[in-house]
Amino acid sequence: MPTFQISEAAELLGVSADTVRRWVDSGRLPAERDASGRRRLDGAELAAFMRAGADDDPGRRVSSARNRFQGLVTNVVRDQVMAAVELQAGPHRVVSLMSREAADELGLEVGTVATAVVKSTNVIVETTGEHHA
Repeated sequence: MPTFQISEAAELLGVSADTVRRWVDSGRLPAERDASGRRRLDGAELAAFMRAGADDDPGRRVSSARNRFQGLVTNVVRDQVMAAVELQAGPHRVVSLMSREAADELGLEVGTVATAVVKSTNVIVETTGEHHA
């Protein structure tokens, strides 16, 4: 069975490594030490933990959206009604159009950490950039 380092489990769970360490230390998530003394999590146990719901915090947001891109707000353009918010999430640039009121309520400003949550049934069209007449 594969095993995972704390940092790998954190990435899979979508939480910080410190959160995984706290779960291990509290006994919520079992881990064993390898020959080097590092904590390793058994893949099957990690999968069971994920199936059961890693965070039973009732304040946690529940959503059917599975595509989340955490990043830094790099630009916000507001007019009287709408706002265009640009987010850089690793190599991905995400632009969201929303009401100005929503952008204001979320406190979205350049330098703010935010998460783009994407769920769509739309078809995305891409080209190679070559134009044919």
